[in-house]
Amino acid sequence: MINYFEKLFFNPKAFDWIVIALLLPFSFLYGIGGLVRRILLKPKDFGIKIISIGNLTAGGSGKTPFAIALINILSSRGLKIAYISRGYGRKSDSLTEVKRDGKILCTVEQSGDEAMLVAKECNCDVIVSANREEAINLAKKGCDLIILDDAFGKAAIKKFDILLEPKELPNRFVMPAGPFREFPFSKKWADMVLKEGIDFKREVRFENLTDRMLLLTAISNPARLDGFLPRGIVGKFYLNDHAFFEKEKILQKMQQFNAKSILVTQKDLVKLDHFNLECSVMKLNLKIEQRVLDEIFDEVEG
Repeated sequence: MINYFEKLFFNPKAFDWIVIALLLPFSFLYGIGGLVRRILLKPKDFGIKIISIGNLTAGGSGKTPFAIALINILSSRGLKIAYISRGYGRKSDSLTEVKRDGKILCTVEQSGDEAMLVAKECNCDVIVSANREEAINLAKKGCDLIILDDAFGKAAIKKFDILLEPKELPNRFVMPAGPFREFPFSKKWADMVLKEGIDFKREVRFENLTDRMLLLTAISNPARLDGFLPRGIVGKFYLNDHAFFEKEKILQKMQQFNAKSILVTQKDLVKLDHFNLECSVMKLNLKIEQRVLDEIFDEVEG
């Protein structure tokens, strides 16, 4: 079902538009609910600078690599930063400190893949919690700035909202008929709306490539990787977004395609550290335009 809705959202075919049309009344109700919540809720000031990096759509738009790039740039300017995420896909429910004062305090199962990736790639504290306000109150005691993951819809929190937009989307309807969490015009509430390819660009590099690789990934809309793939891909093995891997199933797929290694993203790699498998790695970096950074610097340091 998840795979079908990803196709409906990101790569609809002729028949899919009939399904989309049937779902539109539910989409309208969903969108109205989000609009009413946004209008009625009064943002709470937590007494600390908060930047939210979010999007209007389900699925990947580069939020995590954007956060990593921004945190590394801001921390190099002497700011102590805390990153807060819901911790999608993790096998825990409570507020969890993933990293504090440079030390990782939990497993990837407890943190989720994206939070652990940030913890490993950035000089910042990391907290995961479904209750963002609780996490903010904990984090603000020891930092200068909080970066909130995927919090554009959290209208009850006073923050500087950065909204990321993908290059293009064929389906611009609200859930469940499309990938949008709110009506597209809701972007007017953002402080910055950044377009991929204009305001930020993806840069991909690879490590340890082989001539026979099985592409293994658990990200939303995995077809978006196709434009970056190197030669040597002999098969593809997709799991649902944030899913954890099973070593035996990976080995079976590698044997099926006679693969020498698995090609994974950095987000996938943090869940494979203990598998002792031959990994080729796709490393995604984001280059943020200087004019965008200057505006963010003014907000944070002004």
